[in-house]
Amino acid sequence: MDFSILYTIQNLRNPVLDSFILMLTNIMGSYGQIWIIVGIVLCFFRKTRSCGVAVLMSYALVFLVGQFGLKDLIARARPCHLDQAVELLVKRPSSYSCPSTHTAWAFAAATSILLYFRKSGIFVMIAAALIGFSRLYLFVHFPTDVLFGAVLGIALAFITVKVQQSVMRQLEVRRMNQKQ
Repeated sequence: MDFSILYTIQNLRNPVLDSFILMLTNIMGSYGQIWIIVGIVLCFFRKTRSCGVAVLMSYALVFLVGQFGLKDLIARARPCHLDQAVELLVKRPSSYSCPSTHTAWAFAAATSILLYFRKSGIFVMIAAALIGFSRLYLFVHFPTDVLFGAVLGIALAFITVKVQQSVMRQLEVRRMNQKQ
């Protein structure tokens, strides 16, 4: 089923969509560095600082759990390794396929932002979905890799934000107790 979805997506290929997908991929960076930049920028402003920290922490968790943990544990070959007849628009990746960490980073950042700023978060969620689609379009991930990456990113961001909010509440209680 994974390959049939990928082959259907390959039928959509055209120069305009190719250019858009490549632009999206280049903006992301090979390790999703755009989310580090977004997190750092958000940390500069008091109103968005907690969100920025959540973006950076969830990025780090995706890196550790997804890139260095699950990819090697699952060790799933990429579709472009199994079917080398499909012409790639990008350099053939050497790492394993599952989960899609590009997708996980995007959904982790989007979820972190959504939990702090609903309107902006919805926009970033759409961007995350486009990034997930780009991984299929580029024939470097299976649909289940992208789905797993999205779920992983959402879960790690949710955990990050909830832990962060709990820690902030505890610090506020300590501050209040010290004033008394």
